[in-house]
Amino acid sequence: MKFKKYFIEENTIKVPRFEESAGFYTTKQRSKTMSKIRGSNSKPELLLRKALWKENIRYRIHRKDLPGRPDLVIEKYQLAIFIDGDFWHGYEWQKRKPKTNQQFWIPKIERNMQRDHFVNNSLQAMGYVVMRFWEHEIKRNLPACINQVKLYIEAAKKGRIPERD
Repeated sequence: MKFKKYFIEENTIKVPRFEESAGFYTTKQRSKTMSKIRGSNSKPELLLRKALWKENIRYRIHRKDLPGRPDLVIEKYQLAIFIDGDFWHGYEWQKRKPKTNQQFWIPKIERNMQRDHFVNNSLQAMGYVVMRFWEHEIKRNLPACINQVKLYIEAAKKGRIPERD
């Protein structure tokens, strides 16, 4: 099943465009820094992928036909894994709100969190189990993240979770 834009929600949070005409300003240094932020193949994602591969856990990356384009998909066990950036996906964001351009960043982060919730529900409706790891979890405690994936796979192998042929 191909997914077009699947964000057809009634209460979608509107994020203003980040442009000078809307009153948002940025320095050249900030613009250069922000342009280097990756959406895929980030360092935490590569760390997790290499560790899973070393454990002989095979996966597909960035499946475009699934909602949210999961970072990793283990199709045999219908497992979708996302690696969420702490800032972009709102880890403790109420405590660490941005200091500048709040009228842009607050709706942006809230919209990302809303989209994550919608993607989770869409994938679960398709029969997938969704795992989300924060980037700081992967950086600080990679073995625990790997163990969580391995525990799920072991449970699936023992028949507690239905396998997909």
